[in-house]
Amino acid sequence: LSQWAPRIFTIQINPDQIGLVIGKGGETIRGMTEEFSADIDIQDDGTIFICAPDQEAAEGVIERIQSMTKEIEVGDVFAGRVVKTTDFGAFVELKKGTDGLLHISRLAPKGQRVKSVEDVVKRGDTVTVEVVEIDKTRNRIGLRLLKPPEAE
Repeated sequence: LSQWAPRIFTIQINPDQIGLVIGKGGETIRGMTEEFSADIDIQDDGTIFICAPDQEAAEGVIERIQSMTKEIEVGDVFAGRVVKTTDFGAFVELKKGTDGLLHISRLAPKGQRVKSVEDVVKRGDTVTVEVVEIDKTRNRIGLRLLKPPEAE
């Protein structure tokens, strides 16, 4: 089969996550369709058919969907955007619709102290964080700073 021949791929997601893949008003799925020139068909049972012009485009769609729908686990590393700062820490968007708390005590290297969250991170900064705890009962994710934002 030629590498440029159109391909159809099938992946399965949790049916509860269909709305996440479609996005508000179809925005997310439409964006992927345009970016990868692929047709994406989602069934009610969570089966997704991807018809892409080539292997690379199909893999791009699959990777994007898997990154959106993957369950977050302790030890996962993300490059996230700071969406809000408070006196006690910063909220970092790990993936669309999912934020974690980067507590002020986890902003500085071990043994050091940070006086203000804004001394290290500001709203809009991109930081590399590691998931250190997940509290499913309270729906909270705790983060640790691995790499501070790049100085401008």
